[in-house]
Amino acid sequence: MTIERLRPQGLVNSPAFSHVAVVPPGATTIYVGGQNAVDADGALVGDGDVAAQAVRALENVRTALAAAGATLADVVQWTVLFVAGADVAAAYGAIAPALASEEPGLVTGGSVVALGVPGALVEISAVAVVER
Repeated sequence: MTIERLRPQGLVNSPAFSHVAVVPPGATTIYVGGQNAVDADGALVGDGDVAAQAVRALENVRTALAAAGATLADVVQWTVLFVAGADVAAAYGAIAPALASEEPGLVTGGSVVALGVPGALVEISAVAVVER
């Protein structure tokens, strides 16, 4: 199974993201809802530290993907939400090594007033595709 990730001519060519993902027929799609930087008991990790929170939120995504038989490499679409004023560069810098790829997934980022977990500065969701 090959997922085709495209960076069409005429759009910015970034090593951090692709613009289009084409998923072949027969693939299984896995949706991971927004993950915050909370531990298994629901306690916030990295209070006030967006980089630490991004790392923990990504680890929670990794755990959720593993439960469905997928890995970070299987992700075709990321959505990353930051609380307004958070240091986006620090957060992306902290998780970039884990997301580095020859064919990176699509990324949507946004800034929000607040997230559902009090004190959370970042939330990460993902869509992955695997062959079953």
